[in-house]
Amino acid sequence: MRRTRVLLADDHLMLVGALKSVLEPKYEVVGLVADGRALLEAAERLQPDVIVTDIAMPQLNGLDAARKLKEKTPGIKLIFITMNPDPYLVREAFRAGASAFLLKQEACSGLPAAIEQVLKGGTYASPQTSEGQLNISLREPKDREHAPEPTARQREVIQLLAEGLSMKQVADTLKITKYTVALHKYTVMERLQIKSSAELVQYAIKHGIISV
Repeated sequence: MRRTRVLLADDHLMLVGALKSVLEPKYEVVGLVADGRALLEAAERLQPDVIVTDIAMPQLNGLDAARKLKEKTPGIKLIFITMNPDPYLVREAFRAGASAFLLKQEACSGLPAAIEQVLKGGTYASPQTSEGQLNISLREPKDREHAPEPTARQREVIQLLAEGLSMKQVADTLKITKYTVALHKYTVMERLQIKSSAELVQYAIKHGIISV
Protein backbone atom coordinates (compact mmCIF):
# COMPACT_ATOMS: atom_id res chain seq x y z
CA MET A 1 0.00 0.00 0.00
CA ARG A 2 1.36 3.40 -0.98
CA ARG A 3 2.31 5.57 1.98
CA THR A 4 1.46 9.30 2.12
CA ARG A 5 4.43 11.37 0.88
CA VAL A 6 5.44 14.28 3.13
CA LEU A 7 7.86 17.13 2.41
CA LEU A 8 9.26 19.09 5.38
CA ALA A 9 10.39 22.74 5.05
CA ASP A 10 12.08 24.61 7.92
CA ASP A 11 15.49 26.18 8.41
CA HIS A 12 15.75 24.75 11.94
CA LEU A 13 17.53 21.47 11.20
CA MET A 14 16.99 19.98 14.65
CA LEU A 15 13.24 20.47 14.35
CA VAL A 16 12.89 18.93 10.89
CA GLY A 17 15.05 16.04 12.04
CA ALA A 18 12.74 15.48 14.99
CA LEU A 19 9.63 15.74 12.82
CA LYS A 20 11.09 13.27 10.34
CA SER A 21 11.69 10.76 13.15
CA VAL A 22 8.11 11.16 14.37
CA LEU A 23 6.55 10.76 10.93
CA GLU A 24 8.67 8.05 9.31
CA PRO A 25 7.03 5.04 10.98
CA LYS A 26 3.77 5.84 9.19
CA TYR A 27 4.57 8.27 6.35
CA GLU A 28 7.20 8.53 3.63
CA VAL A 29 9.26 11.68 4.26
CA VAL A 30 10.47 12.46 0.75
CA GLY A 31 12.60 15.53 1.47
CA LEU A 32 13.85 18.20 3.85
CA VAL A 33 14.42 21.79 2.67
CA ALA A 34 15.51 24.95 4.46
CA ASP A 35 14.13 27.87 2.42
CA GLY A 36 11.05 28.83 0.44
CA ARG A 37 12.60 28.64 -3.01
CA ALA A 38 14.04 25.20 -2.31
CA LEU A 39 10.54 24.22 -1.19
CA LEU A 40 9.05 25.18 -4.58
CA GLU A 41 11.71 23.22 -6.44
CA ALA A 42 11.42 20.17 -4.21
CA ALA A 43 7.61 20.17 -4.38
CA GLU A 44 7.69 20.13 -8.18
CA ARG A 45 10.35 17.42 -8.29
CA LEU A 46 9.12 15.15 -5.48
CA GLN A 47 5.33 15.53 -5.83
CA PRO A 48 4.45 15.15 -2.11
CA ASP A 49 0.90 14.68 -0.86
CA VAL A 50 1.47 16.88 2.20
CA ILE A 51 3.84 19.79 2.81
CA VAL A 52 4.73 20.83 6.35
CA THR A 53 6.33 24.28 6.30
CA ASP A 54 7.45 27.06 8.59
CA ILE A 55 6.08 30.54 7.86
CA ALA A 56 9.26 32.59 8.35
CA MET A 57 11.81 31.06 6.00
CA PRO A 58 14.76 32.56 4.09
CA GLN A 59 14.48 33.75 0.47
CA LEU A 60 10.74 33.15 0.22
CA ASN A 61 8.43 32.97 3.22
CA GLY A 62 6.13 30.01 3.70
CA LEU A 63 2.94 31.95 2.99
CA ASP A 64 4.08 33.27 -0.38
CA ALA A 65 5.51 29.85 -1.23
CA ALA A 66 2.14 28.29 -0.34
CA ARG A 67 0.28 30.60 -2.70
CA LYS A 68 2.57 29.59 -5.56
CA LEU A 69 2.17 25.91 -4.71
CA LYS A 70 -1.61 26.16 -4.60
CA GLU A 71 -1.66 27.81 -8.04
CA LYS A 72 0.24 24.87 -9.54
CA THR A 73 -1.19 22.05 -7.40
CA PRO A 74 -4.52 23.06 -5.87
CA GLY A 75 -5.06 19.67 -4.24
CA ILE A 76 -1.85 19.63 -2.21
CA LYS A 77 -2.28 19.65 1.59
CA LEU A 78 -0.38 22.43 3.37
CA ILE A 79 0.37 22.40 7.09
CA PHE A 80 2.02 25.45 8.66
CA ILE A 81 4.12 25.32 11.81
CA THR A 82 5.34 28.43 13.60
CA MET A 83 6.41 29.78 16.97
CA ASN A 84 3.96 32.66 16.64
CA PRO A 85 0.30 32.19 17.71
CA ASP A 86 -0.77 35.60 16.38
CA PRO A 87 -4.30 35.26 14.91
CA TYR A 88 -3.42 37.42 11.90
CA LEU A 89 -0.82 34.86 10.86
CA VAL A 90 -3.35 32.07 11.34
CA ARG A 91 -5.86 33.91 9.14
CA GLU A 92 -3.23 34.60 6.47
CA ALA A 93 -2.11 30.97 6.51
CA PHE A 94 -5.61 29.67 5.80
CA ARG A 95 -6.09 32.33 3.13
CA ALA A 96 -2.91 31.06 1.51
CA GLY A 97 -4.40 27.59 1.31
CA ALA A 98 -3.45 25.92 4.58
CA SER A 99 -5.30 22.88 5.85
CA ALA A 100 -3.69 23.05 9.29
CA PHE A 101 -1.78 25.46 11.54
CA LEU A 102 0.34 24.16 14.43
CA LEU A 103 2.56 25.87 16.95
CA LYS A 104 6.09 24.48 16.98
CA GLN A 105 5.95 23.54 20.64
CA GLU A 106 3.24 21.00 19.84
CA ALA A 107 4.44 19.98 16.39
CA CYS A 108 6.04 16.67 17.33
CA SER A 109 3.02 15.51 19.33
CA GLY A 110 0.28 17.04 17.18
CA LEU A 111 1.54 16.70 13.61
CA PRO A 112 0.55 13.05 12.97
CA ALA A 113 -3.03 13.74 14.06
CA ALA A 114 -3.13 16.94 11.98
CA ILE A 115 -1.97 15.04 8.90
CA GLU A 116 -4.65 12.42 9.43
CA GLN A 117 -7.26 15.15 9.76
CA VAL A 118 -6.28 16.98 6.57
CA LEU A 119 -6.03 13.74 4.56
CA LYS A 120 -9.68 13.15 5.44
CA GLY A 121 -10.53 16.60 4.06
CA GLY A 122 -10.67 18.38 7.41
CA THR A 123 -8.74 21.28 8.91
CA TYR A 124 -6.83 21.77 12.14
CA ALA A 125 -5.61 24.74 14.17
CA SER A 126 -3.76 24.74 17.48
CA PRO A 127 -6.18 25.36 20.36
CA GLN A 128 -4.10 28.35 21.46
CA THR A 129 -4.87 30.14 18.20
CA SER A 130 -8.62 29.49 18.09
CA GLU A 131 -9.72 32.14 20.59
CA GLY A 132 -7.79 34.86 18.79
CA GLN A 133 -9.37 33.85 15.50
CA LEU A 134 -12.83 34.59 16.88
CA ASN A 135 -11.84 38.21 17.57
CA ILE A 136 -10.57 39.12 14.09
CA SER A 137 -12.94 41.28 12.06
CA LEU A 138 -12.69 41.37 8.27
CA ARG A 139 -12.02 44.82 6.81
CA GLU A 140 -13.12 45.59 3.27
CA PRO A 141 -10.48 46.85 0.83
CA LYS A 142 -12.31 50.20 0.59
CA ASP A 143 -11.44 50.77 4.24
CA ARG A 144 -7.69 50.61 3.51
CA GLU A 145 -7.30 54.40 3.36
CA HIS A 146 -8.93 54.72 6.79
CA ALA A 147 -6.86 51.99 8.43
CA PRO A 148 -4.31 52.94 11.11
CA GLU A 149 -0.94 54.04 9.72
CA PRO A 150 1.89 51.52 10.12
CA THR A 151 4.17 52.14 13.08
CA ALA A 152 7.75 53.30 12.56
CA ARG A 153 9.03 49.76 13.02
CA GLN A 154 6.43 48.38 10.61
CA ARG A 155 7.49 50.95 8.01
CA GLU A 156 11.11 49.83 8.42
CA VAL A 157 10.06 46.23 7.83
CA ILE A 158 7.90 47.19 4.83
CA GLN A 159 10.76 49.16 3.28
CA LEU A 160 13.33 46.38 3.62
CA LEU A 161 10.93 43.74 2.33
CA ALA A 162 9.85 45.96 -0.57
CA GLU A 163 13.49 46.46 -1.46
CA GLY A 164 13.85 42.74 -1.86
CA LEU A 165 15.37 41.54 1.39
CA SER A 166 14.29 38.19 2.82
CA MET A 167 12.68 37.94 6.24
CA LYS A 168 15.99 36.64 7.63
CA GLN A 169 17.92 39.56 6.10
CA VAL A 170 15.40 42.03 7.50
CA ALA A 171 15.64 40.34 10.90
CA ASP A 172 19.44 40.53 10.81
CA THR A 173 19.38 44.19 9.73
CA LEU A 174 16.91 45.27 12.41
CA LYS A 175 18.27 42.83 15.03
CA ILE A 176 14.90 41.23 15.62
CA THR A 177 13.66 37.68 15.04
CA LYS A 178 12.19 36.39 11.78
CA TYR A 179 8.95 35.77 13.63
CA THR A 180 8.75 39.44 14.63
CA VAL A 181 9.33 40.43 11.00
CA ALA A 182 6.53 38.08 9.91
CA LEU A 183 4.23 39.49 12.58
CA HIS A 184 4.85 43.09 11.44
CA LYS A 185 4.37 42.20 7.79
CA TYR A 186 1.13 40.27 8.12
CA THR A 187 -0.35 42.63 10.70
CA VAL A 188 0.09 45.47 8.19
CA MET A 189 -1.28 43.34 5.36
CA GLU A 190 -4.37 42.42 7.38
CA ARG A 191 -5.06 46.00 8.51
CA LEU A 192 -4.66 47.39 5.00
CA GLN A 193 -6.29 44.39 3.25
CA ILE A 194 -3.14 43.88 1.18
CA LYS A 195 -3.27 40.38 -0.28
CA SER A 196 0.17 39.86 -1.82
CA SER A 197 3.77 40.95 -1.60
CA ALA A 198 3.34 42.77 -4.92
CA GLU A 199 0.55 44.89 -3.41
CA LEU A 200 2.80 45.60 -0.43
CA VAL A 201 5.47 46.98 -2.77
CA GLN A 202 2.84 49.11 -4.53
CA TYR A 203 1.69 50.44 -1.15
CA ALA A 204 5.30 51.25 -0.20
CA ILE A 205 5.84 53.17 -3.47
CA LYS A 206 2.54 55.06 -3.21
CA HIS A 207 3.23 56.13 0.36
CA GLY A 208 6.86 57.10 -0.17
CA ILE A 209 8.32 54.27 1.87
CA ILE A 210 10.48 53.29 -1.11
CA SER A 211 11.21 55.08 -4.37
CA VAL A 212 11.24 53.55 -7.84
